[in-house]
Formats: sequence, C-alpha cells, structure tokens
Amino acid sequence: MTDVPAPKPEGAPQNHRTIDRVTRILEEVVYNPGMTFVELVRALDAPKSSVHGFVRGLLAAGWVYEEGHRFYLGPALYGLTLASGGFRAGMVTDADVASLYEAAGVTVFVGVQAGDHLIYVSEFGADRLAGFAARNNIRRTMLGTAGGKAILAALPAAQRDAFLRRRKPEEAALVDQFLVEYEDIRRTRIAQNTQHSGTRSALATVVSGQSGEPVAEVTLVGPSTEILPRKERLAEMLLEHVDSWRRRAPLSR
Repeated sequence: MTDVPAPKPEGAPQNHRTIDRVTRILEEVVYNPGMTFVELVRALDAPKSSVHGFVRGLLAAGWVYEEGHRFYLGPALYGLTLASGGFRAGMVTDADVASLYEAAGVTVFVGVQAGDHLIYVSEFGADRLAGFAARNNIRRTMLGTAGGKAILAALPAAQRDAFLRRRKPEEAALVDQFLVEYEDIRRTRIAQNTQHSGTRSALATVVSGQSGEPVAEVTLVGPSTEILPRKERLAEMLLEHVDSWRRRAPLSR
C-alpha cells in the first residue's frame, strides 16, 4: 500500500515554487560564491529560461551581482542587518566608522549601491532622526542622498548616463540638480544634501576599489546647525579618514 502524505492543516505554511527557486538561488550563491549560470541551472535542476528570469530580477534588485560571468551575494542583503540593528560592512570596519564618528562628532553612515538604489549597511552615531529614517527606509534613491550622488559622480560616464536616462519624469528635477552639482562633486570629491525641510544636512564621499571604481560611500549627517558651520573641516576630515582606509589595504568589491 502506497503511503499518502497527510494534508497540511489549514493555515499552515505552504511551499511556493517561485519562492523556493529564488531562495535556492540565494542559498547556492551564499554557499558557493562565484557560481556560473550553468552551475546554477544544474543545481536547481530547472529550465534555463526560468533560472535566467529569476537571476535577472535578483541582479536588478542588488541581491546578487555578476562579475566575470560568475555570481556573488549582492549588497542588498547587508542592508537588512542595519534594519535589524546589526552591523555588516565588508569594506569598512566597525573601528573605522567609530573613529570617524569620534573625530567628526556627527552620525556616520556607510552605504552601497544596489541596483538603482542606495542601501545603508552600517551606522554609528546618535542622530535619532537620521537613524530612524535609515532603518525604516533602507533602500534610498541615489539622487535623493548625498551618498548616492557621490557614487554617481564617480561612476564611468557610460554607466552614469545610462542610470540618468532610466529616471522617470517625476525625477527630472533631481536629475537637473545633480547635473548642476556634478562638476563640483568631481572636483571636491564631496557631495551634499539636505533633508527634513533643511533641518538635516549631509556630506558624503566614495570609498574606491583597487581599480578606482566606487564600491561604497560614507556619509556624515546631522542637524544643519552643526554641519553647515563646520562644512569645510568636516569634508576634510571625511576625506582624510576614507583615504587612510584605502592606503591601509586595497579594497575590492
């Protein structure tokens, strides 16, 4: 007599084919970093077209990234650690961020680009408003943040132009403002932004990889009454610390 699985009680968790496959892709990339597409297809035992669609979606959202036709865990996952109160930043240490905070006296954020968004992956400081906003909206627009603008200004021209062309009509004003600020960001290596009706200001710069590509950004943020009078000195301090991290050890994505 063939055993028939007992039906699951009503309301019990049910497997979902799409969720199962996406989860399996992430698990394979976590435990086997550098997998190729062919290896993923073989591991999932699924049609190439199906796996291709899932992988493209994960790439677009920043959950995985592709380098040399191999797949690795992307930066978006690390943003969840900030939302849950954890800390994870593979390119900058806890001590680095703490040291910058002690020197600057304002909150420090580290962020990475995930698809078309900026995700904060670490935080150190006491600015409750900035911290609350980061935890409740870890996926921020690139053009609406100092860190996002710093990364965009440091990208290769073709990549930056492609990003700007993808913006929706409602982002036209942000695109125009970025283009106005672009030359100054390139010259000074510092991007600026204001939020909360001008009560909060931010200064940001990029952390570069071995070949000069931006791999992360570091932002100083606090009340405008504290940031603006010290803007020049804070910018110098930010660059000094970030440059010292790069001299200490080459960074790679």
